[in-house]
Amino acid sequence: MGPHPAVAAIRLAVRRVLHDIIAERSESDSSPIGPSRPTPAAADRSTAPPPADSRPLVLVACSGGADSMALASALAFEARKLSVRAGAVTVDHGLQPGSDLRACEVVSRLAAMRLDPVESVAVTVGRDGGPEAAARDARYAALDAAAERHGAAAVLLGHTRDDQAETVLLGLARGSGTRSLSGMAPVSGATGRYRRPFLQLDRQTARKACLVQAIPVWDDPHNADPAYTRSRLRHEGLPALEKALGKGVVEALARTAQLSRDDADALDAWAADAESAVRDDAGQLECAKLYALPPAVRRRVLRRAAVVAGAPAGSLFARHIEEVDRLITGWRGQGAINLPGRVEAQRQGGRLVIRQG
Repeated sequence: MGPHPAVAAIRLAVRRVLHDIIAERSESDSSPIGPSRPTPAAADRSTAPPPADSRPLVLVACSGGADSMALASALAFEARKLSVRAGAVTVDHGLQPGSDLRACEVVSRLAAMRLDPVESVAVTVGRDGGPEAAARDARYAALDAAAERHGAAAVLLGHTRDDQAETVLLGLARGSGTRSLSGMAPVSGATGRYRRPFLQLDRQTARKACLVQAIPVWDDPHNADPAYTRSRLRHEGLPALEKALGKGVVEALARTAQLSRDDADALDAWAADAESAVRDDAGQLECAKLYALPPAVRRRVLRRAAVVAGAPAGSLFARHIEEVDRLITGWRGQGAINLPGRVEAQRQGGRLVIRQG
């Protein structure tokens, strides 16, 4: 008799991601700029099992909640059948009394799954961007550091289809454009470090997998605290939408994310190709050539230029780009536009100059 359907579903999702990681590792090793081919003597020894440290290490980011504990259990199971080492990291945000003790409990549970290495990392959460954004920034900084420290090939995140739906709605509410509506990518990070195996699975599947395997889980009270925007959306907004529109809202929003991502990727590629064509010999953006571009492409060029000039991408919103765009489409002699990161955009002699002030 096979595993429970929920357990089978989470294992399959993780197995697919691990196969991708192994294939990427193999392709990298066999590339012309990768490791040199083994000598005949080394080839003769190839039948011996590889040393443990030659296998790629995959970490799971685990809070102790149902989604990440289900992910950790699936990783532990699948890694033993593949040429992969599996470890885990839990981040202690220090936002609740006893968070350090809870992190220690999570570490013990992960170690009992035979994950190695397993560690808890304490972080200090700042204030920039609000509590949710600040906690997220601190968490990813800790995960990046852990991945570098251990030489991990990837870090698995337990975001589900429900999380994706919430992200799309938050992007819609902010009016942030197609890229924001595309939600979370299955693979993200500068080097493709972060992988999200559960984006096609709902939250209940992960919780059911923990239940049937008798895996203890911790429900973060912040997830039910109406002080947090995502919590209100989860417990009030989405249920209201499903009541008004019927079941299937979460699935529809997840499909919207994928369609938006495809569109955004195509427009980003178009903008990257167009950028060189709208610059003069000195590298300055020419307003007349920018004006001739489709608005969606032009705004992407402007955003790219602002980020290169030093504007933090996470603080650069649609309203900022719209103001800069008016220097192209609604020029009335207005002054410089102030952008995050002390960046200024100003029209000068038919050129758009974007630089730090």
